[in-house]
Amino acid sequence: MNWIVLLMGAFCGGFIGAAFGAIPSFIVTGLIAVTGGILSIAGVSDFSVSYLAFGVLWGPHTAFAGAAAAAAFANLKRNKLDSAQNVLKPLYSVGDISTLICGGVFAMIGFAFYTLFITTLSFAKTDAPGAAVFFTLMVCRLVFGKTGPIGHCNSNETRSLLPDFNSSMLLHALLGGLFGLVIGIIGMAMSDGGMAPEQLAVYPVVCFGISAISLVFLQAGFGIPITHHISYPAAVAFVLTGNIAIAAAVGAINAVLWQIAGNVFNSHCDTYIDPPATVIMLSISLLNLIFA
Repeated sequence: MNWIVLLMGAFCGGFIGAAFGAIPSFIVTGLIAVTGGILSIAGVSDFSVSYLAFGVLWGPHTAFAGAAAAAAFANLKRNKLDSAQNVLKPLYSVGDISTLICGGVFAMIGFAFYTLFITTLSFAKTDAPGAAVFFTLMVCRLVFGKTGPIGHCNSNETRSLLPDFNSSMLLHALLGGLFGLVIGIIGMAMSDGGMAPEQLAVYPVVCFGISAISLVFLQAGFGIPITHHISYPAAVAFVLTGNIAIAAAVGAINAVLWQIAGNVFNSHCDTYIDPPATVIMLSISLLNLIFA
C-alpha cells in the first residue's frame, strides 16, 4: 500500500486514539489482539492482529503514542488537562480540536519509527511497536517539555532511580517471576498437548492482549498491576527457549526494570514516556539477539 495512504491512516488513528485516550485505546488494542491471537492459535487465518491490533488505527505506536503525546500538548500548550502525564483521560472531553490533531501528527511520527524498526533498523530485533512508542514520546518530550530526556532535579531535591529493595522491588520481582513462571507452564502444557510451533508463536500476542485488557480495571480506578511488559516478553522467552525458568526470570527482571524505567523517565519530568514500552523494547531485543 502507498506509504502516503498509510501515513494518512496513522493520522486518523492518532486523532481517534487521542479522542479515546491513551489507556482506553490500548485496552481496545488488547481486545483485538486476544481475539485475533486465539483465532490464529485455533488455526483460523486471521489478519486482525497485524492490521488492526498493530496497524495504523489501534496500534500502540499510533493510537496510544498519539494520545499520550496529545495529553502533553493539552497540558503544556493548551492548559486543557490537569497533567501532561494523564494517560487515562479521553481527550475528546477537553473539547479542543488542536489537541486531537496533535495526536494525529504524533501518530504519524510513531508510524515512521515503526517502519524504521521493521526495515532499516531491523537488525536490532526489537519489538517495533514498543520501540516506536518510546521514541515517539521522547520526541514529544523534547518538543514540548522543559525537563530534558530523563528529567531535572532542583538542587534541594533528591531523586532515587532504584526502587526500595526491602518492599517494592521484592514485591514486583515476585509478582513478575510468578507471572512469568505460570506463562511458561501454560506454554509448556500447550506444547506438550501437541500445539504446532507456528501456533505457539502467537502465544505471546494473546498474553500481551490479556494484560492490555486488564487495564480496564486501572481505567476504572482500581490499583491493579500493569503487566504487559511482563507477560509478553516472558511468553516470547518461553517460545524461543522452551524453558519455564527463563520465562520466570524474564518476568522478574522486567517487573523491576519497569520500576526503574518509571523512575528514570517519569519522575521529575513534565511529559509521559511509557515504562512498559521501554522495557518491552529492551527485553525483546535482548531475547532475540541471545536466543533467536
